[in-house]
Amino acid sequence: MNVLGRYTRLLGNLRSFSAPKRQHLSTTTQTVTLIEGDGIGPEISAAVQDIFAAAKVPVAWEKVNVKPIVLPDGHTTVPDECIQSMKRNKIGLKGPLETQIGKGAVSLNLTLRRTFNLFANLRPCRSIEGYQTAYSDVDLVTIRENTEGEYSGIEHEVVDGVVQSIKLITREASQRVAEFAFQYARNNNRKTVTAVHKANIMRMTDGLFLSCCRDMAEKYSDVEYHEMFLDTCCLNLVQDPTQLDVLVMPNLYGDILSDLCAGLVGGLGVTPSGNIGFDGVALFEAVHGTAPDIAGQDKANPTALLLSAIMMLRHIDLQEHASRIEDAVFKTIREEKVITGDLKGTAKCSEYTQEIINNLN
Repeated sequence: MNVLGRYTRLLGNLRSFSAPKRQHLSTTTQTVTLIEGDGIGPEISAAVQDIFAAAKVPVAWEKVNVKPIVLPDGHTTVPDECIQSMKRNKIGLKGPLETQIGKGAVSLNLTLRRTFNLFANLRPCRSIEGYQTAYSDVDLVTIRENTEGEYSGIEHEVVDGVVQSIKLITREASQRVAEFAFQYARNNNRKTVTAVHKANIMRMTDGLFLSCCRDMAEKYSDVEYHEMFLDTCCLNLVQDPTQLDVLVMPNLYGDILSDLCAGLVGGLGVTPSGNIGFDGVALFEAVHGTAPDIAGQDKANPTALLLSAIMMLRHIDLQEHASRIEDAVFKTIREEKVITGDLKGTAKCSEYTQEIINNLN
């Protein structure tokens, strides 16, 4: 079996759910909102821009700032410049953003998902030829509810030394992510959808999520449906990931499992991600950290952001450009001549970027 791990047409068949029908954009320039990010973000964003320019991709970048703004009610938002840019362009690409750890710190990633109602996170994990890991033939997709669960941000101090965090699960959010998962499976010829849960313990919250998945399983009867406890799913993934296909789950479980699946194929540095919302809005991102220890040293690996940008191209129907860049990326990794340190090479980010450009056909 070819384990090249191409993400061909990954989002191409989702527009019927998440976006209005688009015309083929091969000759029309698409403006994309670009959030460069923190740490190594500007470097890997520059690499993507250089590769897109070399491949003559008809994309214009609109860079915006996402420095958080705290509103009078305590909620966090992003600058209006960013909000208006996404409203205009519908499509965005985002580098890694830093979140301070500590009391009162709010994740900018979470803020962006809420601001633009990006209800589903889609992350494919496939084995890449030339980058050997402990597993082969991995071909998984995690679909994570993106807006609620334990990440709802509903916390308070009950008494001194006792804090409470509330897990929020709604029928509306559960139904839409469940339908997204089944529609994705149907449109992309995936065989099964597995709902991951802990309804045996959290009978009401995870029970509601599971009930919505079961309802969608009846509606999409052509897709095989399974259910699995979160702990059992983790066990099965590390024993034999080939037995699973599309996984759908609430927010926290998705955060954990998507990173676990990324580890099966080499880590977050080679894993793309897309956040999908309504009205055609989609934000593609690198999900790894900001790596401040190597920022500005030309050591960063832009692969994750580049693969996410390829997903973005497929989403806006720039299939030929996506395939061309994709082929160049995987050829560069497969040849193992000019690859970055985390890919077990010695090349600089700029050298790796140039090698991908050299491999464009």
